[in-house]
Amino acid sequence: MDDLGSLRAFVAVARTGSVSRAAQQLHLTQPAVSLKLKQLQEQLGLALFQRRPQGLALTADGMALLPAAEQALTSARAFFQTATALHTTMRGQLKIGTIVDPEFIRLGDFLRRLMARAPQLETELHHGMSGSVLGHVERGDLDVGFYLAPPGEGTGHQHPMLAHRELTQFDYHVVAPPGWEARLTDTRWEVLACLPWIVTPTDSVHHRLLGQVMNDHGIQPNRVAQVDQEACMLDLVRAGVGLSLARDALAMTERQESGLCVAQNIRLPCALSFIWNRERQGEPAIGTALNTLDDVWMTRTF
Repeated sequence: MDDLGSLRAFVAVARTGSVSRAAQQLHLTQPAVSLKLKQLQEQLGLALFQRRPQGLALTADGMALLPAAEQALTSARAFFQTATALHTTMRGQLKIGTIVDPEFIRLGDFLRRLMARAPQLETELHHGMSGSVLGHVERGDLDVGFYLAPPGEGTGHQHPMLAHRELTQFDYHVVAPPGWEARLTDTRWEVLACLPWIVTPTDSVHHRLLGQVMNDHGIQPNRVAQVDQEACMLDLVRAGVGLSLARDALAMTERQESGLCVAQNIRLPCALSFIWNRERQGEPAIGTALNTLDDVWMTRTF
């Protein structure tokens, strides 16, 4: 027996007081409605209606069952609405390559908005350096990622399968240990290169930016240490080991709080971008990530 159909017939007749009006409301024939009522009453072993000159009226048992029947139909509608919504609800996993610190790339805001937009989408974060994130996105190990490169350069012509969206631009500064002001009076790169440098691996944007400017001058930095984490690099600068590069916001903060020296009139422009594989842009998860990214970076400023 169609239990929901019988409940609908019961509620419709109870509310209209007429089989004919209930049939009209339910888009059924009168015999079909009468049959559903008969089946329901037989299943329950109860008389739900009594005939009166003005139509059908609920018995005491019928009045007692009406609220429960209406609640059951409401729950059934909610169930099927949820089931229908699941056909359009995004599922799956989005692997995201992250870099530097979460605040700088606005990771928290991005994930909060992404989860609100696609609550069934699971995110998996993989932290690394800019170049390693690019390689993982290119190979398909990651779906999307954050990337650093000079403004307008994006992922470069050597990675034609990758697309990028530039989010913001900033500068890197040369930072030195506290008390090194006298050693930074001459900021020609030929002079700076002779000072001890804390360098980074080839996957780092530090390496690419510093390498480019050094190559342009036909020189190499005096390498004394190599690190792969920004926090470690800054700690070594504070400890007096040597020079390095730092993002403008970090450089200014460290100068104020730790007394680091910042070389005057030296700025290496950089841009933060979001990257993905061009062929996968039509995938719902990546499209949703891009739309969410627009919301984050259009509604906030540094």
